[in-house]
Formats: sequence, structure tokens, C-alpha cells
Amino acid sequence: IEGTFPMAHRVALRAQHPRSIWLMVLPILLTVLLVAVWAEGQDYYELLGVSREATTKEIRRAFKQLALTMHPDKNPGDPSAHEKFLQVNRAYEVLKDEDLRKKYDKYGEKGLDEQQGGRYESWNYYRYDFGIYDDDLEIITLDSGDFEAAVNSGEIWFINFYFPRCSHCHQLAPTWRDFAKEMDGVIRIGAVNCGDNNHLCRRKGINSYPSLYIYRSGQRPEKFNGERNRDNLVRFSMQFITTTITQLWQGNVFSEIESAFSSGLGWLITFCSDSGGNTCAQSAFFFDGLVKVGWMDCTADEQICASFQVRVRSTIVMSKLAHHRWLISFTFGNKNSASNEYKKLQALLRNDHIQVGRVDCIADSELCQSLYIHKPCMAVFKGLGIHDFEIHHGKDVLYNIVGFARDSVRAFVTTLGPDNFPSDRKEPWLVDFFAPWCPPCRALLPELRKASIQLAGQMKFGTLDCTIHHNLCSRYNIQAYPTTVIFNGSSVHEYEGHHSADGILEFIQDLVNPSVLILDPSSFTEKIKGKTYEGQIWAVDFYAPWCGPCQALMPEWRRMARLLSGQILVGSVDCQRFQSFCQSQSVRAYPEIRLYPGNSRQSYNGWHRDAHSLRTWALSFLPRASVDLTPETFRSLVLSGRDHWILDFYAPWCGPCQHFAPEFEVLARMLKGEVRAGKVDCQAHYQTCQLAGITAYPTVRFYPYLGKKRSGEHINSRDANVIADTVRQRLQQLLPRLHNKPKVSAG
Repeated sequence: IEGTFPMAHRVALRAQHPRSIWLMVLPILLTVLLVAVWAEGQDYYELLGVSREATTKEIRRAFKQLALTMHPDKNPGDPSAHEKFLQVNRAYEVLKDEDLRKKYDKYGEKGLDEQQGGRYESWNYYRYDFGIYDDDLEIITLDSGDFEAAVNSGEIWFINFYFPRCSHCHQLAPTWRDFAKEMDGVIRIGAVNCGDNNHLCRRKGINSYPSLYIYRSGQRPEKFNGERNRDNLVRFSMQFITTTITQLWQGNVFSEIESAFSSGLGWLITFCSDSGGNTCAQSAFFFDGLVKVGWMDCTADEQICASFQVRVRSTIVMSKLAHHRWLISFTFGNKNSASNEYKKLQALLRNDHIQVGRVDCIADSELCQSLYIHKPCMAVFKGLGIHDFEIHHGKDVLYNIVGFARDSVRAFVTTLGPDNFPSDRKEPWLVDFFAPWCPPCRALLPELRKASIQLAGQMKFGTLDCTIHHNLCSRYNIQAYPTTVIFNGSSVHEYEGHHSADGILEFIQDLVNPSVLILDPSSFTEKIKGKTYEGQIWAVDFYAPWCGPCQALMPEWRRMARLLSGQILVGSVDCQRFQSFCQSQSVRAYPEIRLYPGNSRQSYNGWHRDAHSLRTWALSFLPRASVDLTPETFRSLVLSGRDHWILDFYAPWCGPCQHFAPEFEVLARMLKGEVRAGKVDCQAHYQTCQLAGITAYPTVRFYPYLGKKRSGEHINSRDANVIADTVRQRLQQLLPRLHNKPKVSAG
């Protein structure tokens, strides 16, 4: 018991009677046991009372409800309330984060850092400030991930930048809600919580709350500075609406349509029975001059409406056909299902040559079944065959659909099913096994599109929906989403890295040309215990696949291996697979990073596990390839000698110098046999550096031998590869003047 208390408390305990100690400690022990029993056997989804398919919004709503009832402020008589709420808060912090949620789904708590959920706010915060507009249907809450896509979608956005604890923001909230309902169908009304997105708000120049801005694509945002009442907000908004609405009737409808077509414009026509057209033409505000907009009264022109095969209030968008690319809305029988979200699609995608259409899966059931489409969705067909399409899984709002369509037609990602799954293909495929309800899955999809563009012609990309194709996912033992797998002939590799295009590209590059050797007990003994040549150094990562810090290290470890190529060999050992072997090597925690120089063993105890920090540590164990120069050796060997020299002028206290030091050693090894490398300490030899004209540290100078006394040539780089290329190019230029290239002297 004493071991659980600080030293001062232990001294006090020892002075107490044993019975007194128990009376003091027993309530604490009971509280700890109660919390442990309460949390035992409950996973994070159960703690929040949500399903594993829950969206981030559902998780946030569930947490808010629990926060209002379980918060310690509301349970002052419950000694376990604090620990219980910490558990719920930790569950929320993990499940709202896309990367943490995937790790938890795959490995449970073992795959997580223990720091999440260590603090929480007061009860009043969750009651009054926890996202003012989260539950409003007419107001779209934007964050850093979707702000730019929204304001650059072509729609007009009026955005309220607010801070949760700002009293003026709370005073505005009822007015902003009424205003949003008034403008529904005219412009988009948004809100940004600057408490959660302070970097975004600072970047947008927001320095007071609430700040209200109108955003139009390609134009500078306009700030609202008037009195914050509904009428003023409406008047301010309407000055940015410029659409002209034309009433069509039997005498002008066909001539107006032909005239617009000849000018390269399409038409949006609303057919209704509302004489006067005020309500009928309301949807025209969406288009802001992008297409010709009109309305027709089907009570007065019943025959014309019938000729278009429309019913009252249905909308037809007519434009020129773009034959090779389609954005299709798949519906199930409801011909009026197109909401205001879709009315602008034809106009916004016209310049991208993407035609918009609709397929009724009740009328065309055979087609939908062949595509495994069982519920309403949007899909882009790219014109290379019926199975070359991609389904939209993002937010079902206009700006998201438009962005998806534009990105999808440029990318090379295909929706997969049993008919086109690459199980027996010779060409390499990257397959993303996912579930549409999974937030990390949806975040990964645009990154896959970016990667597919960069690897066009080298690798194919596909996505497989595991909620539809259970058997295929079970065959490959898919247990968490997203799981990304590379199929390369007979070999299969699961991607474990950052969910980003750069991370995927690095992983694929590493598959083609592996920088890290996968070691087992046999190869470890052969290659590390019985090195093939003296001076060979190995760096080894002992890891477990379920370990969160190990997963974070993997891409950095591969990057470090590439940086150390040709200098230090790099490997890794899976301690889940070879548990007894790792125990025999005294590996007690993961990841365990070790270096094996000569017959010794060194463990990495540094705080930073990024590629450059690890590389610096590893290179420090290599023998020096450069020499330290004194004023005497600088004059005799460099200025008067017969060798080419590359020099690093530095100061020991200089941070950039310390960072450059291992890079200079890499350079020295690269140029070994061609150019000698030396270092001059400008703190110890100040006059030498002053006479050489050194005014900043580190400074790299090249001193080629020209048969006479020489001065150095400055090289403005701190990259070993760039410096080596520069030196070699310079030597090629000097070759005619040197006649016989001097040999680098020994030592």
C-alpha cells in the first residue's frame, strides 16, 4: 500500500497505528476497485452507448448526453465520479479521432497512448458551450478539414466564426438560427467553432467574436459590420444574389432554350402551379448567374408541361451533353428525390465536362444489381467501361459532391466487387477495405485519389465496401477499417502507416526497393551475430503490430533506413510473431530500438523518434570520415597541399552546426577517394576562420587543387547529395586545367 503514495505520505503512514492506516487507506482502495470493476469488460463504444458504425457526430452527441449526467460537478457525493468521467472522456477523445479510432478498433487499448482523456471541462461547458450549432439542420458546422472545399464550391456561404465562451456569440445564436431558416434554399449558412479550430480562424484573420463573413468562390470575403438582427442579415446577403429569373410560356420557351444552347449555356426550369412565380423560382438563387433560370406555370401551360413529362414542382436541368463522363444519382423510385443539395450540380460541373443524370434502381434493377448498388447514392462513371466508377461516401451536401466529382474523374480509383477484384491479376493493386460509416475510411479516400494520380500507370487503386462484400473481406481476414493491402502478384502486404498520399507513396516505394530488412531469429543470428565484414553496423527495431508507438515509428523507421542507405543496415523484428526470441534478447517493451556496432549493443533512449533524430544517433557510432583541422594543418594541407578539400566551418554552440554535423559525415563518406573532408572549429580557431572570410556557421567551402595556392568556393547547401553533386560537377569543369587529376593522399 505504501508504494502507491508519495514519499512524504509514506513517512506519515509509518507514524500511524496499523489500524489507523487501514481506516485512512480503505476508502481510497474501495474507490479504485469500484472504478476498475465498473470499467472492466466495457469497450469504448459501450461506454458511450453507440454502435461501432456510429458517425463522429453521433459519438459527439452521445458524449454530450453522458457529460451532462455523469460529470463530477453533478455527482458531488460519488467518490468514483471523477474516475468514471475520465473513462468516458478518454473513450470520446479516442473515438472522435480518426487515426486513434482505427488503432482502437484493431488492437484495443493496447494500441493507444495512455495520455488521451486526462482532463475535462466544467459541467457548464458541456451544457452551454459544447458546439453551439451542432444540432441545427439549416446551419452547417465547418472545420479545418472541409472549410476550403465549402467556400470554394461555387456556392455563396455566410459563415459565423464564434468562440464557445463568447457571450455575444450566444446572444446572436437565436437570430442566426432564424436567419438560417429564412435563407434556406438561397445561400449556405455555416458556423466555425474557433475554440476547436483556432488555427483555421487565425489563418482567416479572425480576431473578434462573433465575426460574420460572406464567401464567394474566387473572390475576397466580405465582412458584415451592421447591427446583428435578422432583417439586416437578410439585406446584406441578398446584395450578393444576382440571378435573373425568366418566366417561360408556350410562346417563348423553345426559342429561349435554343438561344441559350447556341450561347453555350444550359437551362434550369422549375415547373410548378404557383401563379406569379415567387415561390416557384426560389431555387434560382442557388445558381447565381451560372445558367439561365426560368419557371413555368403548369396550371396555365398544362400541355407544355406534359410534353416535358414533368409533374408539378419537379425540376429539369437541361444542358449540352458531355458524352464520356457522368455523375449519376441512383434513386429507388422517388422521382422527386432531388433536393436543393443537387440543383446546382449541372451548372457547377458543366466546365468539367461531367454530365449529370439519374437512374431509378426500381426501373433499372438489373443494372443496379450488377453494380452492387442497393441504396441511394451518387457515383462518378469515368467513361472507361461500366465497372470503371467510384461511389461517393462523403457528406451528402452539394459542395462535397462537386469536389468528389472533380477529383474522381482525374484520379484512378475504382469501386471493386467480386467481378473485378484483383485476386489473380499480375499487375500490382492497392485495395482499400473499408466501411462507409467509418470516419477514418472516408478521410482516406481523397488521399487514395491523390496517390493514384502520382502512380498512374504503375499501380492500380480500388476500394471494397466490406458492408456489402462480407465474403471477400473475410477471405483476407479484414478485422478493422480501413485496412489497405498491396496485391503484387502472389505477395500481399498490409499498409501500416499514416493515412496520407505521401505515406502511401513512401510505403509503395519501400516495397519496390525495401530499405528495412524483415528479420527472424535465424536471419538475425546470421546477419547480426555473424557479420559478413568487420565494421558492419545494424540498426534494429523490435516491435509489436498492436503497439501504437510502434505503428507511429514504422514510416519514420523506413525513412531513416533510406537516409542511411549504404552506411548502416536497418532491420526489424516482429515480437508478436517471435515472442520467445525477443524475450531471449531481453526486449521488455516496444518499440525497442537498438544499434549493433562491432560486438556491442546500444539502445536508443532519445525522446524524439523521427527519422532525422534516429539517423543522427545511428551515425554517431560510425568512425569519423572527416578530420579536425588546426590553423597549421589548414595552411599546410588545404591551402598549400595537393588534395581537393571540402570543409565545414562550425561553432560548437551553434544549433544548425550540430544538426549539419552527421550530414557532413555522410558527405565525407560519399566523396571518399575523390575529395578529403575536414572540419574547422571557429570558436577555437577564430583568426583562421576570420582570415578565410567566414561570417556565419555552418559554412561549407570547396578547395580544389589547381596547382597553386587557392581560396575556397562557397557551397550554399546543407544536403550531402546536393553538395556531392556540386563538387563533382565542379571537378569535371576543372579537369582540363588539372591535366593529371591528383590522387588523394592517404590519411
